[in-house]
Amino acid sequence: MTGPDHLDADRLSAPGGEPVLLVDAATWRRPQVPVQAVVIGIDCDGALPAVVADDFDLLLTTAGSPPRPWVRIRNAALAGHLVNAARENPLAATIAARVLRLTAKLPFDDALTVESLAYSTLLGGSEFARWLGPVDDDEPPAPGPVDPVRIAREGDRVTLTLDDPANRNAMTAAMRDALYEALANALDDPTRPEVLLRGAGKCFSTGGALAEFGTARDLAEAHVVRTLHSCARALDALGERATVHLHGACVGSGIEVAAAAHKRIAAPDTWFQLPELTMGLIPGAGGTVTVARAIGRHRTLWMLLSGKRIGAAQALDWGLVHAIEDAP
Repeated sequence: MTGPDHLDADRLSAPGGEPVLLVDAATWRRPQVPVQAVVIGIDCDGALPAVVADDFDLLLTTAGSPPRPWVRIRNAALAGHLVNAARENPLAATIAARVLRLTAKLPFDDALTVESLAYSTLLGGSEFARWLGPVDDDEPPAPGPVDPVRIAREGDRVTLTLDDPANRNAMTAAMRDALYEALANALDDPTRPEVLLRGAGKCFSTGGALAEFGTARDLAEAHVVRTLHSCARALDALGERATVHLHGACVGSGIEVAAAAHKRIAAPDTWFQLPELTMGLIPGAGGTVTVARAIGRHRTLWMLLSGKRIGAAQALDWGLVHAIEDAP
C-alpha cells in the first residue's frame, strides 16, 4: 500500500478528525510519516499472523489464549466499541497511545515524568472539562481519616495499610502523601526492612478520590508535586523488599501504584480496571509505566480503551500479579 505523505498524515490525529485506525493486522505496515492516530490491528480469523508489534498500539484476535501482545475478543464486532471509545475522547486516546510508546523506551523515573506531564496537559483539556462539568468551589471535599495509612512494624517487616475503608480507600492527596512518606522512610531506613502494602476493608483501593478531581489550579505545580511524591517510584525503588497484597477492587491509581511492587499477590476476588479514558484522562499515578511494564503497552491500552474489569485469573495470566492467594 502507498502510505500517506506528511500533509495527508495530519488527518490521522485527533485534530485532523481521524484519531483511530482499525486495520488488518496481517497486511498493515506503519507508514514512515508521523501517525498520531491509535492503530488497532485485528486478526478476524484467529490465525495469529506474524506481525511487527511496534507497528500497532493494540492487537486484537479471535484466537483463544493468544500470546502477548495480542488481546482476545469473542468476535470482530467488539472492536467497534474500542474505536468508539477512542473517538469519544480522541485527545486522551491518542496521547495515551503515544505516551505508552514513549514510556516503554525510557528509564522508570523518566517515564513517570513523561506520564505526569501528559496527565497535567489533559487536566487542562476540553475532554476532562466535559467530564468534570461545573465545579462547586464552595463545597470542600469531605474530610478523610486523620491517619489514612496505618503503619506497623514487626521485626524486619513494615506493614502499610491503606486505612479509609468507609471510602473504599480512595486515594486522596492526603493518603498519597502519607503513603509516600511511609515508603520514603522505609527506603531511608538503614535496616532495610521488607515492606508489605495492603488495604483495609472490602477492597484495596478504588483509585483517585473523585471529589478532588479538577481542584488543582496550578497544573504545572501539580505535575511537580505528583512526581516528587510518586508512590510508584518509591515502591519500585524498594525492589524485592516490596510486596503488595490486593483484594476486591483495584481501580485506577489503586492498581497503578500497586503494580510498581516487585511482588504482587491477589486474592481470588480481586479485579482491576483503568477507567481514566472515559474522564478524558490517562493514568496519572504511574500506570503507563507500572502496568505497561507488567502486561505490555498493547494490553494496557486495551484496558484503557475498553474500561473493562479483568479478574485475578486473567491478571495472573497476563503478568499483572504473580500469585493468587487468599488474603491473610
